[in-house]
Amino acid sequence: MASTKYLSIFSPATKQERKDNFANYWEFSQQHGGQLFESEKDLAKKRARLMYFRDNPVRLRQPLADPEVFYRNYVEMHDDPGSMDRLTLMLTCIYKFARHEWVGIKGAWDAIPDMANAHRIEDKISRVHLAEEFCHVRLFNEMLCTCGLDKVEWVPLGPIKEKIYEQFPKVPGFIMDSPAFITELMGVTFYCHLYRLFDEILAEEPEVRDRLKELLDEITIDEVAHVGQRRNFVGPIGVGISKALVRPFYTFFFKDIPEIKQLLDVEQMIKDGEAFDFNELPAHMIERSWIPSYCKT
Repeated sequence: MASTKYLSIFSPATKQERKDNFANYWEFSQQHGGQLFESEKDLAKKRARLMYFRDNPVRLRQPLADPEVFYRNYVEMHDDPGSMDRLTLMLTCIYKFARHEWVGIKGAWDAIPDMANAHRIEDKISRVHLAEEFCHVRLFNEMLCTCGLDKVEWVPLGPIKEKIYEQFPKVPGFIMDSPAFITELMGVTFYCHLYRLFDEILAEEPEVRDRLKELLDEITIDEVAHVGQRRNFVGPIGVGISKALVRPFYTFFFKDIPEIKQLLDVEQMIKDGEAFDFNELPAHMIERSWIPSYCKT
C-alpha cells in the first residue's frame, strides 16, 4: 500500500502558513548547504561532497564506443537520435537539461540582491537556492566525467533564448511565481524518471550506475526542497494557474530536447507532475530534504 504521509504540492495554504514556512525553510537551508561562498557561487557542504566524488572516481568498465558521437551532438543534435546508442543519447540529454538550468541561474544570479543587500528572508533564500543550482551543474559535469567525457564545455543558448532567461527573473513575482514553481517541479519529475533510466541503460555497469545515482541524489534532494520553497511563493489563485501550466510547460520544454522522446515517457512525466505529492520519493531523500508543512498529513 502506498504511503499517504504527504499531500499534493498543490494543496492550499494560508498567507500565514506560507510566511511560517519561509522562516522554516531559511533555517533548513543554512544547515543543509553550509557556508555560502558567494564570489564562487558555492556552498561548503556541497563543495565537500563534490570533492569526495572527485577524490574517489568511478569510471566505465567498457568506455563509450565513440565519444565523438557525444561531442558532435551534445550542444545541438546533428545525427538522427534513433541511430545513437542509448547511453550516449542519455548523456547528451543530461547535458541539454543541465544547460538550460545553467543558463537560467546565470541570469537570475545577476538579477537578485547579493547577500549583503538581501533584506527580506525571501531574497536570502533565493541567493542560497541559486548557489545550490550552480553546485548542481558541477555535479552534472561530474556525471559526464564519470562516463569518460572530460572535454565538455558549458556554452550559452542562442541569443533569443539567452535574452528570455535573462529577463525572466526581472518579471514581477505575481507573474513569475507560478512558472518558477512549475520549472522546479519539472526538474524533480525529470530526475525521478532519469534515476530509473540508469537501471535500464547501465545494467552492465553497476559501479557507474550507482555513482550516477549518488550524484543525482545530491541534486534531487535539493530540488525536492526547491519545489516546496517555490510553491511557498504561490498564493491561492496561483495554485490553480500553476497546475494548469504543468502540461504546456512540460510539453514545450521537453520538445526542445530531442533525446527525451527517445528515452522517456513525456505523457507519464506530465501526469506525475500534476499528481506530485512527495509520497513516491525514497525515504533517504525525504530525510535530507524539506517539505512544506501544509503538504504533510
